[in-house]
Amino acid sequence: MAQDDPRTLVSTQWLAAHLKDPDLRVVDASWHMPAEARDAKAEYDAEHIPGARFFDIDEIADLRSALPHMVPPVEKFMSRMRAMGIGDGHQIVVYGASGAFSAARVWWLFRLMGHHDVAVLDGGFAKWKAEGRRIEDLPPVVRDRHMTVRRQNQMVKDVTQVAAASKLGDYEIIDARSGPRFRGDVEEPRAGLRAGHIPGSRNVPFNELLNDDATMKTPDALKAVFEAAGVDLSKPAITTCGSGVTACVLALAMERFGKSDYAIYDGSWTEWGAFPTLPIATGEA
Repeated sequence: MAQDDPRTLVSTQWLAAHLKDPDLRVVDASWHMPAEARDAKAEYDAEHIPGARFFDIDEIADLRSALPHMVPPVEKFMSRMRAMGIGDGHQIVVYGASGAFSAARVWWLFRLMGHHDVAVLDGGFAKWKAEGRRIEDLPPVVRDRHMTVRRQNQMVKDVTQVAAASKLGDYEIIDARSGPRFRGDVEEPRAGLRAGHIPGSRNVPFNELLNDDATMKTPDALKAVFEAAGVDLSKPAITTCGSGVTACVLALAMERFGKSDYAIYDGSWTEWGAFPTLPIATGEA
């Protein structure tokens, strides 16, 4: 079991012990790939951890962008959090249906907005349920709470910045997609995207950072996965994936072993793969 850290990762045992703390807020950030045809909100309505609020990754986003679930404007994030009763002074625990898959994205969003007392629930809702812990189908009692936002611009990169990093090699670009997708051996799940990866990037599939029960590996084991993939950890990192979700699992893993100079490429392959003028590479890194 991973060591509990209220700023990165906490166990189901830790959450059960703190569930009634007055300043604890639990967030259900479940999200599924479109091909899975699952309704995360309907599943939340049917059962969730007591007191949990539902965080809609696709709605609490910049809907002006054609790209999916891009970082929301600061004002929108603040208003949605206030409506959810989440604000200054709260310890936040984010969980997803299983493991860190989508929960890490919301963990990173809170950190991007300057809120650091936020952790992912190790193993997610699946582990919580498997242990027979309490669940409910009741909506939470919400009281408005102001949230101060100090956006950390260095934690997110756009396509121009990533293209420069690819050319200059001054960042390690790390791709969280599966090996076959990274190499360009299979078609992308989103129609119209080219296959391959950003030139100069390394491949650390996010599921290699997890144990069989979807809990996260120890910090030393996490670091070893990055090193085995040829990542130069002395350089600042940019993480990427299909649409900016599992890239955040890599960010959480790096934070766990003490590396904090990372940023997320928010558009990820959904953006890069759609631009015919951007270079792509195939095969191994």
